[in-house]
Amino acid sequence: MPNRVVLITGASSGIGYATALAFAKRGDHVVVTARRVDRLAELERAINVLPSHGEILSIAADVADRAAMQNAVDQAVARWGRLDVIVANAGVGQRGSLIDSTWEDLETLLRTNIDGVLHTIRAGVPVMRQAGGGHIVLVSSVAANMILPYAATYSASKAFVSSIARSLRLELEADNIGVSDMIVGRTETEFNEKRLGHSGRAAKAPILPVMTAEHVAEGIVKAVDRRQKRVILRPFDWLVVLGTMLVPGWIGRRALRQYKT
Repeated sequence: MPNRVVLITGASSGIGYATALAFAKRGDHVVVTARRVDRLAELERAINVLPSHGEILSIAADVADRAAMQNAVDQAVARWGRLDVIVANAGVGQRGSLIDSTWEDLETLLRTNIDGVLHTIRAGVPVMRQAGGGHIVLVSSVAANMILPYAATYSASKAFVSSIARSLRLELEADNIGVSDMIVGRTETEFNEKRLGHSGRAAKAPILPVMTAEHVAEGIVKAVDRRQKRVILRPFDWLVVLGTMLVPGWIGRRALRQYKT
């Protein structure tokens, strides 16, 4: 469909920012949300200088706020009359002991990574149903099913996202709404810098291959075009997912070694 209307959360940087550019370059209209208004203004300028692009509607909103996400969808419909694609990308990381981490950090992660996804899709799906279909991309992680000491809450939140994607796909099949579970590996973004908690017990970060946010964004666009169900972008990430299935305990022990006792 030309000139689709695409809602992207967490668009102020990283994958969300790159995804907005990727859709806009194709002529799609993008509705972008984030908390950092200055970054959204920067994204607007980046899109508007493209030789050819769709329109952009930027909205300051926190995905943890149900009313704010409903308002974002309402604004999209008021402007273009429909909503074709949702990219639920907004998320935060957290590192620290499950017991000793501050509740404020854990609650922020849960409200963003779990409630944020639910608020976004629950606001947008009724509009898609009225239009006769659409597509949803839920941005998950290779960490979803990994045993990750001192990153347990983040890992669990992404397991939730992938589980929701699988179930939602069946629930919305009759509505002609596709759902992609986007399993993303390590990406060059601000994610680690903005991660909640403290490095604390971390002794040495593992050396892993890193991909660009633009590469992930192109994967998201293809997932929508092809209505893919589950997307893993790199052979290395496939190995991680396979290893998590076959030898989860070994991977968990390896992860534990990077932390001081």
